[in-house]
Amino acid sequence: MLERLLTVLKARFGSAPALTEAPKGVDVLADMADRRVMRRYLDKPVDPALVETLCAVALSAPSKSDLQQTDIVIVSDKGQREKLEALLPDNPWVKAAPVFLVFCGNNRRHRLLFEWRGRPFVNDHLDAFFNAAVDAGIVLATFVAAADRAGLGTCPISAIRNHAEAVSEILGLPDHVFPVAALGMGWSSFAGVMSPRLGLEVTVHRDRYDESGLRDKIAAYDKRRESVQPYKTQRYVSTFGESDSYGWSEDKARQYSVPERAGFGAFVRKKGFTLD
Repeated sequence: MLERLLTVLKARFGSAPALTEAPKGVDVLADMADRRVMRRYLDKPVDPALVETLCAVALSAPSKSDLQQTDIVIVSDKGQREKLEALLPDNPWVKAAPVFLVFCGNNRRHRLLFEWRGRPFVNDHLDAFFNAAVDAGIVLATFVAAADRAGLGTCPISAIRNHAEAVSEILGLPDHVFPVAALGMGWSSFAGVMSPRLGLEVTVHRDRYDESGLRDKIAAYDKRRESVQPYKTQRYVSTFGESDSYGWSEDKARQYSVPERAGFGAFVRKKGFTLD
């Protein structure tokens, strides 16, 4: 199994750590390193009790100061699903997913403790929002890992934040509760495709942050990714034209050349957060 783990890591990152002895759980590590985003599913329902079980496993994840600032909304009502799907016409895999969940940061419960005990909420600044958002992200990642172990495929949907206010209204989210991401889930209809990642020399640092040679390293990653997972289309050709070489860096530069989610800060403040 060590050989499989190293093979998977090399396929993902272009190189693998010099690991010579299989650690405990090497088979699980190999499976985790080999995980695939899944946007195509079998026409087969997922037991609601299994969905709730995965929620419980995910909510067992670490939580900042035991504040437990994450909620998961399981959207199973047809009308509710249709309202959310209508907000995401560019994400057809949302409709395809048998299960649809929304992961929310929740700083409301913490604040209510102060209200119930008649104490001032003195830490009313950016960290209150940040802690809840990070907690929700940790729970989302844990849910994805748990679903993988159960044989289910998942696809996180950050575009839910493009319509944060509408989502909040549809789900009835009160002040200090906000959507972080949605997640589609179902039984996988194929093995999925591995997305190569930036090399470990770019994202793993020793003692201090280091971006020496970064441009060359990203150029090398562009070539590696284009050779194994070329982009099928190029973004905004009418603006930028067709590129002979279209790698990850060009795609991401084009993707975020268009304003997106500019109103999210205003939404968060409307939800009652002070972002100072």
